[in-house]
Amino acid sequence: MKTSLATLALAGSLATALAAVAAPANADDSKEKCYGIAMKGQNDCAAGAGTTCAGTSKIDYQQNVFKLVPKGTCVSMTTPNGHGMLEPGMAPT
Repeated sequence: MKTSLATLALAGSLATALAAVAAPANADDSKEKCYGIAMKGQNDCAAGAGTTCAGTSKIDYQQNVFKLVPKGTCVSMTTPNGHGMLEPGMAPT
């Protein structure tokens, strides 16, 4: 009986973890996409041209990749290249 309960508890924990991973990157309404602030390899998913998903940005502050940040904070964030952007910018050449 103890083994069955432990197995059920483990299965429930696994299901919860998988559901969290499967949720889209912008599912949390308290967050917004902020472009141009991510460090190389630290962007969030669905980043834009030249990237396929999380962790694929090629350079620091790449303007066509985003990082999820608390809503309302993006444009106040500063980098050596300027402020965060709510829309993707041009990829640096």
